[in-house]
Amino acid sequence: MLTNAAVKAAGARSRAYKIFDERGLHLFVAPNGRKSWRMKFRLDGREQLLSFGTWPELSLAEARTRCDAARMRLDRGEDPRAGASAPVAAPATFESVARDWHALRAPRWSTVHAADVLASLERDLFPAIGATPIGAIDAQQLLELIQRVEARGAIETARRLRQRAAGIFAYARRKKMVAENPAADLADDLALRPPPRRQPALLELEQLHALIAACSGARAGPLIKTAHLFLALTAVRLEALRGARWEEIEDIDGDAPVWRVPAARMKLTRAKKGEAAFDHLVPLVPAAITLLRAAAGFPGAGQGMPCQGLIFTGRSGQLPIGESAIGDLIDRAGFSGQHVPHGWRASFSTILNEHFPVERDVIDQALGHAPRNKVEAAYNRAQQLQRRRWIFERWAELVIAA
Repeated sequence: MLTNAAVKAAGARSRAYKIFDERGLHLFVAPNGRKSWRMKFRLDGREQLLSFGTWPELSLAEARTRCDAARMRLDRGEDPRAGASAPVAAPATFESVARDWHALRAPRWSTVHAADVLASLERDLFPAIGATPIGAIDAQQLLELIQRVEARGAIETARRLRQRAAGIFAYARRKKMVAENPAADLADDLALRPPPRRQPALLELEQLHALIAACSGARAGPLIKTAHLFLALTAVRLEALRGARWEEIEDIDGDAPVWRVPAARMKLTRAKKGEAAFDHLVPLVPAAITLLRAAAGFPGAGQGMPCQGLIFTGRSGQLPIGESAIGDLIDRAGFSGQHVPHGWRASFSTILNEHFPVERDVIDQALGHAPRNKVEAAYNRAQQLQRRRWIFERWAELVIAA
């Protein structure tokens, strides 16, 4: 039987030749290198020939499908050539199938993750193979594209890209668009994940004051700078901040405003992510409210305080700020390798535990950490919001230089 690799490798020769698959289907390679799909069959005792189309416009999987349909007509006593000249729909491209796969999966993901998945495909795969019929893409072609991502140092991104490509081809296979999944067996050919290491973080208040001052003067849009300060004051994970929505902000004009981060965007087990009981409540201090009001006034946010939609959006106004936007701001401020967005959580925990050691459990709860005591985790669901608000107020006093 033919393989996609063999079809791709079939080159021009001085004379035309055929490479057979099965059931009469074969690839006809002309002296000029043009490759077309044909099927030999017998009708009324005489050998006949049926043409399906050219490669790569028509993939191996699609040619087999057409061959099967022709054989079924023969079994019914029909001439499969009848009506063969009718227009044939263009084969599905990798990009069209990938977008269908993404649209199907996106409702199961957070807004931020869905945006990141699509952005990685648009950046690393669509420019090279987006317009290629999905059945014409082979493992070697995919491997070369993914290894380009590795070459720029993005090892984990490359592995995630391989997983996404495998998901797209698995979807295409279920839809009978392809016979094989060329991304399925590429994991062993990729670089190993680097060993986990601590995220860089500044742990002295003077250093944090210097970082905030440097970021205020660094080159970046005002919304990115506002998002960075909001991240510093709330000490949430970056994904939670990028997915922050106006409808999650409660009592913004009241005495006790909070940000209710849905469990779906928290670092929890899959079972807990669907339960509102595991939403994370972040008390918002006055400085954080000021930042939200500033964010509402930037272009794309509308007039007044919005009631829904993303708070920190990218240039399009429809997607969250880029995954690297805040990290790039920190790097441009001169703190590359010293601090990262996630480092604010380490700064929050280290400095507050030094100043208020008796508040260790409240500090952990403010970060959304599960209680160390499993029995307590099962039965104690008290939010201790008043005490946590006090902790965030002290943090704001410490980290925002006078």
